[in-house]
Amino acid sequence: MEFNIFTLIAFALYALIILGIGIWSFKRSKNMNDYFLGGRQLGSWTTAISAQASDMSGWLLMGLPGSILVGGLTQSWIAIGLFIGTYLNWRICAARLRKMSYAAGDAITIPEYLQKRFFSGSPVVRFVCAVIIFFFFLIYTASAFSGGAKLFNFVFGADYVLSLTIGALIIISYTFLGGFLAVCWTDLIQGMLMFAALVIVPVMLLIKTPDLSGAFQSALNAEAVTEYYFSFIKAPDGSLAVTTIISGLAWGLGYFGMPHILVRFMAIKNSDMIKKSRLIATIWVFVTLGAAVLVGVFGMMFLHNPENAELLTKFNAMGDSEKIFMFLSSSLLPALIAGIILSAILAAIMSTADSQLLVTSSAVTNDMFKLFKKDASEKTLMWISRGTVILVAVIAYVIALDENSSVMGLVSYAWAGLGAAFGPAMLLSLFWRKMTIQGAVAGIITGGAVVIIWENVHVLAATGIYSLAPAFVLAMAAVIVVSLMTKIDSAKVDELFVKASQTEIGENKA
Repeated sequence: MEFNIFTLIAFALYALIILGIGIWSFKRSKNMNDYFLGGRQLGSWTTAISAQASDMSGWLLMGLPGSILVGGLTQSWIAIGLFIGTYLNWRICAARLRKMSYAAGDAITIPEYLQKRFFSGSPVVRFVCAVIIFFFFLIYTASAFSGGAKLFNFVFGADYVLSLTIGALIIISYTFLGGFLAVCWTDLIQGMLMFAALVIVPVMLLIKTPDLSGAFQSALNAEAVTEYYFSFIKAPDGSLAVTTIISGLAWGLGYFGMPHILVRFMAIKNSDMIKKSRLIATIWVFVTLGAAVLVGVFGMMFLHNPENAELLTKFNAMGDSEKIFMFLSSSLLPALIAGIILSAILAAIMSTADSQLLVTSSAVTNDMFKLFKKDASEKTLMWISRGTVILVAVIAYVIALDENSSVMGLVSYAWAGLGAAFGPAMLLSLFWRKMTIQGAVAGIITGGAVVIIWENVHVLAATGIYSLAPAFVLAMAAVIVVSLMTKIDSAKVDELFVKASQTEIGENKA
């Protein structure tokens, strides 16, 4: 993309607004509850959009359209799985977790909730959780930084390392300053921007490609796609895409274990707002995922329209299908509008990276440091949290220095690890009274370990099955088996569940 002053202006304005929110939030974050949960004061719209924007990282505008462009509609099973997972997470977990986390001693992090849920004086579960969060969120944050670098590199032609540095500094700045409030309010803006961008681009592509069938035939003749491109169940070679379908649907399981999403449920003002939030979130996800799929499909047709041969040559020369959204935006739209649309990619990246940094910071501060320094003041803990944001960001930055890293690849690894480690434990903790702390630890370790093994042992990875699927099943089994082998204080558990069922407990009705 050629440098354009109007594009620079659009990016600069966006960055200034985001940093301004960070400074505003800095003045309002006075304690740990404020910094990590916003004082449990989030409204329906902020909770819904923030939860989904923090979920849909740069892969939504880069990885997914790129996968569809190359692999056809069988790749959309990822989108289908995520949509189903989104709805079920809001339906099953949201209200229950808001009530249970408060009833269990007003827990402000997922590790703290699990410890208090089982009335354990041992720090083991919190420490194990913190280690898992730290490891996988490093990879997740690195994927966001890598996506940001690719964006700045494409838009401004800047060196990859320089691009990586600029993007990382912007994200670190407002997360460091404002904590949860800054993250959620910026997520709201970023989520709206992502929504608009993902609607505009496929509409423009449709307008610019009046002869869709002719464009597809051109792609078929050029052997860019196969006749099965539009099939949801056939692989490019014509075989039944069983593995692709199972793996795609398995992505939805990840939602039950995503700390940066689950913490939004804990932060909403009261559980009565969940229903409205669920509707907003479900619509947002349906539209954005569907639009991302259309960007890939319509993008393929647009580029293979004989009239756009020059554009196709330019895109192929880039050698990176994940840049399709960027390329199309810059090719179809005026510079200023393109700058605003491309800012949506930055928004997607930032809305996820900031949440990951914050959750990791909370895990290190609240679930590691605080265990060894129980008398630490709120002020000390706040600055430890901010210091952790910088530490994690620096390590993620180093990981992201690999220019050839795939945004989709990094995201899928981290998503599987977090989903398998925490998903079964969180689900069962909310509904199964016989679950024990030992079962939770066993499930968390099993889920994380299976993902690491599956992703790094060639014979397992070569099956094509997404590691989240087997890891989730095995982690669930570990929780159940170990829980049945260990004991609980039934009276305390019953009391907790009764307390959590009382809607008014810990909820602000104002």
